[in-house]
Amino acid sequence: MSPRKIRVIHYGLGPIGVETAGLVLGKTNMEIVGAVDISKDMVGKDLGDILDLKRELGITVTDNARQLLAGVKADVVIHTTGSRMKNIFSQLVEIVEAGVNIVSSAEELLIPSAENSELADELSRKAVEKGVTVLGTGVNPGFVMDSLPLFLTAVCQDVKKIRVERVVDAATRRYPLQKKIGAGMTPEVFRAKIDEKALGHAGLLESLYLIADRLDLSFDEVRESVDPVMAVKPVKTDYFDLKAGDIAGIKHIAEGVKDGEEIVVLDLRMYIGAEDPHDSIYITGTPDINMKIDGGVAGDKATTAMLVNSIPAVVDSKPGLVTVKDIPSPHFYR
Repeated sequence: MSPRKIRVIHYGLGPIGVETAGLVLGKTNMEIVGAVDISKDMVGKDLGDILDLKRELGITVTDNARQLLAGVKADVVIHTTGSRMKNIFSQLVEIVEAGVNIVSSAEELLIPSAENSELADELSRKAVEKGVTVLGTGVNPGFVMDSLPLFLTAVCQDVKKIRVERVVDAATRRYPLQKKIGAGMTPEVFRAKIDEKALGHAGLLESLYLIADRLDLSFDEVRESVDPVMAVKPVKTDYFDLKAGDIAGIKHIAEGVKDGEEIVVLDLRMYIGAEDPHDSIYITGTPDINMKIDGGVAGDKATTAMLVNSIPAVVDSKPGLVTVKDIPSPHFYR
């Protein structure tokens, strides 16, 4: 007899949520049993229509998560509604209190920062009480700038420094991301949005903290900078038409400093028109390890893959709020 399929609810049907649902549909070990979104354009429609399948799935999109969770037996919720812990906390608690595991794309959920420690502790406590697991993951954070360099340190007898560079041509990415990195904004608006945490890449500090936590590193100082990258020539996407001198994206750097020396550096360049996109990892240790992925890991597709491929491990994991390094490394599932 074949094993029972993992029953999945999709919470959030933006670009990532829709692609994730399409991916789950093709998995032999999973089935979709519910879908949640607040968009009036989606509520009441069949999920098959949302996914442009030209056939119905018998799953009606609802905006009442509590009712759905109470009426449908599910093993896991794929949660893709936001990045910031404080903005999604009530959603996560509602899912946990219904006794359902969570795999979320929320960047701040990767590992608790000092700013989110109280919320994370409360969420983890509730998850333990209900016997469920909560995981925050994706491609970045969740893989390229934290899990992958940590994995590479397995062959090192000693690690002195880690530097990770990720250069992304945002012209290839979805509209919400191009907007999130400030494409087309004036410098004044860009800086104001950065100060409000309404703009930029969430999760880079969390990647830094995860590396430090797993390698037992202590920093005297943590530095973070976010600066605009200007277009050097006209460049056009499906959403923006930029001229030279317009803001094309961001340069975001996080550094962990010890004894006046940067021992962990995460350097993210994400802008429209970036040349030589790549992901590079440089580990100074015994031995040194250098790795470059030409073209870089495709962000949106990799994020959806990480969410879906993490589901089996999360369903079988210990209860509580866990990190990507607390569960077995995910791998591709048919």
